[in-house]
Amino acid sequence: MDKSNLIKMANDIGSFFKSEPDRELAIQGVEQHIRHFWEPRMRKEIIEYLNNGGTDLLDIVAEAVKKLA
Repeated sequence: MDKSNLIKMANDIGSFFKSEPDRELAIQGVEQHIRHFWEPRMRKEIIEYLNNGGTDLLDIVAEAVKKLA
């Protein structure tokens, strides 16, 4: 899958959850959404993107992806 599309989708999820006043709950929400609704290949690609220095993810999305790894 195109990485730019994965980044956009992940950031869209993050945008939804960033309205949560509790930052840890927001990160947990992003993590759970990606874990439950993304196929393993997509999860692997977004983890690799972040591990290789990717910087285009929202901060709560980056934290959630780190927890997925």
